[in-house]
Order: sequence, then C-alpha cells, then structure tokens
Amino acid sequence: MDDGYPPPATPSRLVIGDPGLPPPVRATEAAPIIVTATMGAADQRFFDGLRAAHFPPGRNRVPAHITLFHQLPPSSLAELEELVRRIAGDTPPPPAILAGAYSLGTGVAFRIDSPDLLAVRARLADRLAGLLGAQDRGTPRLHVTVQNKAAPAAARTLLAALARDIRPRPLAITGLAVHHYRGGPWERAFSRNFRGRCGVY
Repeated sequence: MDDGYPPPATPSRLVIGDPGLPPPVRATEAAPIIVTATMGAADQRFFDGLRAAHFPPGRNRVPAHITLFHQLPPSSLAELEELVRRIAGDTPPPPAILAGAYSLGTGVAFRIDSPDLLAVRARLADRLAGLLGAQDRGTPRLHVTVQNKAAPAAARTLLAALARDIRPRPLAITGLAVHHYRGGPWERAFSRNFRGRCGVY
C-alpha cells in the first residue's frame, strides 16, 4: 500500500508479470478511494526527503502519508465529503508523537502514536462500516513508510541509522485528505483541515 498501490480486491485483478499489484484504472472508470491524515509542512518535507533517498527507483509514486483507509468504493465519495467536512470542522488537530522506526522486512516505517487521530478514524469507520473491506475493519497501526520493497540488507542498514539518529518527538497532524487511485500517483479528490477548538470525538 505504501508504494502507492491498494491491495487487489480479488486475485483476478493481478497484473501478469507483476504479482501483487492491481492494474491501472482508466480515467473514465470509477477509481477506488484512499483516505489519509495530512501532516504539517515541515513533517511532510522530512518524510518526503527520506522516501526520495531510500525508496527503490520507480517505486516512490506518492508523497509520504498516514493511511487511515486503504480502499473505499468510489460510490462513497459524496458521503465521505460531507463526513470529512463535518468532522474536520468540529475537531482540533489531534496531538501525535513520531515514535520509533520499525522494520517492514524489505523496508522501514515510523510508528505514529495518536489516540485522538484513531478516534477520528473511528468516527469515520462507524459511518462507513458497511463499505469497509477486510483490511480496513480493524484498528490500524498508524505509520509513515519511508522505505519499501528494498533489499533486506538495505532495510536493516536504514533502520539502524534511523534508530540511532531520530528520537521521539511531536508530529503535526493538520487534516484529512481523500484520494482517487488510478494506478499511479494518487489524484487528490479533496482535503479539509481540522478547525475545532475543543476535543469532540
């Protein structure tokens, strides 16, 4: 998912010669929807820089992101827009901590600790319950991937360096974004910043 591809819905959607990746969606077709939390500009630059430096060439198709929902049906777009608008309007920016880096086997991600962001996601999940696939039904481990599908030795080297050099610190979470997936870089549908003054979750 963190190289820009949602999981395939069924085995029949796999691309011959590139196992595990769904085919591109034509511009005229309805595209699956991905929902992410947006970060402050400084944090976005930090993670984008790590991805640019450490993703294998050709795999870094999307900016750094915190995925909240991996694949929602295109038919949910209108409901999502109203729901995101309302939640962003009554919710303050959720406090978050950039915690430790951890191994993906062939990559590295940073854990994000934010009970308040998980509460925001739970509000969305409650309304979208009938539309959630298996991957989106559980509570996610919030994270930002900075390397994926690299050689295991390269992943181990990067993990050791990040564990040595980067300490836990606050992370700015600014809003919610909804994207269309069409087989390459994501297409932003809309985004809303958190504007609430009191914690209403």
